Order: sequence, then C-alpha cells, then structure tokens
Amino acid sequence: MGFDQLPLKSLFSGAEDALLSLLSDAPPEAVEQAHEYRLLRNVLDGTSAAVAIVDERLRFRYVNDAMARMSGVPPDAFHGRTMAEVLPGIHRSEDVLRMILGDGRPRALSVTGTTHAPSPFRQRQWSAVYHRLDHGDRVLGLCGIAVEVSGLRQYLDDLERAHQRLALLDTAATRVGTTLRVEQTCAELADFVVPSLADRASVWTLDTEGTVDDVPPPAPGVLRLRVIASAGGPEVVGRVGLTAKAGYYFDVVRDSPTRKCLDTGRPWVGNLASDDVLLKMVRTQLNVEVFREVGIHSIVVVPLPTREHPVGVLYLLRAGDSAPFTDEDVVVAQELAARAAVSIDNARQYTLEHTMALELQRALMSEPGTPHPDVETASRYLPAGQRALVGGDWFDSMALPCGRTLQVMGDVMGHGFTAAVAMSQYRSLLRTIAASGAPVERILQEADHRLASIGLDRVATCLLALVDPGRGTCTFAGAGHPPPVLLHPDAPAELVHVPTGPPLGTDLGGYEALTLPVQPGTVLLMYTDGLIEDRRRDIDASLRRLTHLRLDLDGPLESVVDGLLARLVHGTTEDDVTLLATRLRAP
Repeated sequence: MGFDQLPLKSLFSGAEDALLSLLSDAPPEAVEQAHEYRLLRNVLDGTSAAVAIVDERLRFRYVNDAMARMSGVPPDAFHGRTMAEVLPGIHRSEDVLRMILGDGRPRALSVTGTTHAPSPFRQRQWSAVYHRLDHGDRVLGLCGIAVEVSGLRQYLDDLERAHQRLALLDTAATRVGTTLRVEQTCAELADFVVPSLADRASVWTLDTEGTVDDVPPPAPGVLRLRVIASAGGPEVVGRVGLTAKAGYYFDVVRDSPTRKCLDTGRPWVGNLASDDVLLKMVRTQLNVEVFREVGIHSIVVVPLPTREHPVGVLYLLRAGDSAPFTDEDVVVAQELAARAAVSIDNARQYTLEHTMALELQRALMSEPGTPHPDVETASRYLPAGQRALVGGDWFDSMALPCGRTLQVMGDVMGHGFTAAVAMSQYRSLLRTIAASGAPVERILQEADHRLASIGLDRVATCLLALVDPGRGTCTFAGAGHPPPVLLHPDAPAELVHVPTGPPLGTDLGGYEALTLPVQPGTVLLMYTDGLIEDRRRDIDASLRRLTHLRLDLDGPLESVVDGLLARLVHGTTEDDVTLLATRLRAP
C-alpha cells in the first residue's frame, strides 16, 4: 500500500498523542472517534496551528488550512513539492528532518523567513515540532506542527536592539568629549561611529571665524563648513567633498541637503542615493564619480545641535556590501551627535575664553621693564591646566639709578578678572614707589599702607630683589612670598631665607631686608607658589627639590629656564606658574 492509499489517520501512528495535546481546538475524543479521513481532516483544518505532512523525500503530501493561510499559498500548490520549491524564503534545517526520519525521535526546531502572505512583522518565525510517521516497519514521512511566534521574536529583537543602543550610548559617554579641545572631540566622534554605524564618517563645523587662510569669505547667504575630523572608509585621492582631509572647507548653498539639515535641525537620509541626489550633496559630477568609484551608496547627514544653533554636521557613509541606514541607525546617530555637540560647543567656548584670558593676562602682566645691560633676565608664565580664568601672578624688572635693577615677583590671592585687576594695581603702585629710590623694605612698607587705604579686598604676596652689579650684591625683602633660589655654577643651589613679612594690603608692616653677595654667572630664581605646590608632597619637600637641581648655567638664560621647567613641571599644574630668572653678566 502506497503513501497516498493509506487512510490519513493511520499516518499519525506514533504521533497521535502529540497532535491531541497541541491541537487544543479539537477535543481528544473528536480524534479518537474519527475513523474516517474527512472527519480528521476537518479537525486539522480547524486548528490554528500549521500542520503539514511530508514523505520520506520531504515532499508535501498534505497541509491544513492554517498552513495555507500563513504561507499565502493554496493547499493544492504544496502537493508533491518541497519547501524550497513552494516557499523559497523559508529557512529550516533539512538535516534535522533527515535525522528524525533516521532515528524516529521527535525534535523541535525554529523556522524563519518570509512567505507570500502579508505580515506586520519584519521577519517571521515559527516554533515547530516534527514526528516520524510509520506504518509497520515502513517509514512513511514526517508530520510537522508549527505555531507562529513572530510577535514574541520581534519583541525580543527590539529589546536586544534597545539594549545594544543604550550600551553604545553609554560607551560613547566615556569616549567622546574627553578633552576641551575641538579637534580631539570631533576625532573621537568620527572614530566612535566607524564601524559601529558607518563605513566612513566626517565631522564638519561651521567656520564662523573666517579661519580659512587666503580664501575670500563666502557669498551672502552661504555657510562655510570646515572638515575637522574623518575616520574609516577608503582613502580617496584628492580633497573631494565628504571624503576630504582635515582643514578642507566647503561652502553650503541654500538648496543643498546639508543646508536643509542645518536650517531645520533634522537629519537627512539618502539611502541608495541616485546620481541626481548625490549631485545635490557633493555639487559636482566629478565628486559623484568618485563616490561611485569607492562604492558609497548611502549617506546620512546629522546636525550637531546646541540650544542656539547647530555647530556643524556629522556625515555618515556606507559603501560596498553594507546595508542602507535604518530608522534606528538614524535615531542612534542623532543621540550621539546631540551629546557630542555639547562637548564640541563647550570646547569651542573654552578655547575662545581661554585664548582671551591668556591675552588679557599677558596684556596686564606685559613684559618686564628693561634691566641694566649688565643684568640679563628670562621669564615664563604657565597658566593652570583646564582653566579659562586669568590669575593674579605678575613679575617686573626695573632699571634704577646707580646701575641697580629691581626684580619683582608677586601673586594676588585668588583667580579671575578681579584678581587680575588687583594685580595690575599692585604692579603699578610698586613701580611708582620703587622709582623714588627707597630701600626694598621701605618699598614694601609704603605699598602695604597705600594698598590697605585703597581698600582692595585681595591681599598679595610679593618678593623684591635689588641687584647691584657694582657691589656684587643682591638685597631681598619679602611679603609672605616663597623664598628665592640662587643657582651657583660651581656650588649647590641655595635657598635664600628672606625675613618673612605679612602680605601686602594688610597694613601690618614690619618688613626687613637681607643682603647677600652674588657672583657673575649665578642665577637668581624667583617664582610663584604654583611651581612648588603639589598635593603629593609637602611644601618643604618641594623646596628641597629646588636646591637639588643640577643645571648647566653656562648657556643662554632662556635655555636654563626651559631646563628647569622640564625638571619640575610635568603635565598640567594646579595653579599658575610664573618664573623670573636673573643673572649677572661677567665683566
């Protein structure tokens, strides 16, 4: 008896219990009492589960109505054909089915793919159980029962993608915006999105300062963008469009996708873009040809938004076998761009303020006055790292009568513009008093009294050193300032213990002078406390470091100062560092 001549119920020998438990729409007695083909077929056609029977060559012999509805193929179209012939978009393991035919052990497997029937799901999935059908000693085929789980699968997939998206954004928070440098932040963003979101990425910022050298400004109504960073993808010969190197600029006209993106604050998506669409983006046919040559097929432009206006755009490109951008890709790119834009804007603001602050600091401090020809000086000012505020450090050098030179080093308490203004007042007043020719201790005494009467709310430490080459001496007086150091060419460095007086502006007075012999070639080092303050060691240990310095004092004084800073300053400092080095020239 062949497969087609057997009653359908007999084909379920060995699988009847499984059918009865899964086909909950049919009461057990309905099958147990079914002795005719038609009744059992009515039961199978009435269930919501897909049921199929295949022969030993995996050709369909029967499918129920549910199977036909799920597939979008009428039942008759299945008969005598394999799954690959009827539904080529369905993927299931044929090896597992042959294993069931061989050993008779039922197995569950997952079936995925697409069918001819419309479905709200991106990818359909079924959970199926297969049993072997026997008649006596003969293997007739398999019976499969499947239930669609596409909704659950899509939910789990969406959940996993959301988890991956959050993980990506969390990682970006630690890798993008690690510094207050615009170029570094843009490079971090470009490197991060490649290859997680794109094959190539470029970050362009609005050139609002006209920083493109030797290039006329853009026409009215045209925005100029400048490449700050790029990452990934093929290296394209020549400075072409979105594939350009850092420093390249591009003028954006009103009808371009990039300009619309900047004006609206919304991303622009060009998946599988045609040549006409690409031409609107890259402006010339030559650039379109370059894009096609390297295989770029999809582009996303995402603005870098701030509260006022975008600071630039992020270009994402996909090429070759990479899939076009999805809606989720665009959402992730927007979130990354929004976070990066804050860091870029902060970096730009910091750079602007820091540059202005340093220029103001140098203008207030200015260069020290000109000493006498037999005294050479060198100075340095190093602002504290990661701070855009001016400080209260100052130094000065004044030529006085009789060949003497007065060296001044001071530090107003605190930071900021208030401290800088106070510093300017201290500096001007000391210059006025020193011009009278008074001794150094009297200069501090008079300055302390006058500053207290002015009512400045910030005191300052100060150190004066009156260098007299004719006598070969240096006379010191201090107002709460760190002690100077004498660097001898043929002896260990010497810490000068200047009598300590109160800071200027307290009106307490009581300053004393100390005079020491100074030989030609000896370097007098005056500094602010930023040079010796270190949380890792106490102040005495920092002062001892100065006395242990071994420097070549025979070369230019500028080189001596550079060598000293290389030994003592590593990385950013907690406070401003100001140095003034003085050396008597040999007769």
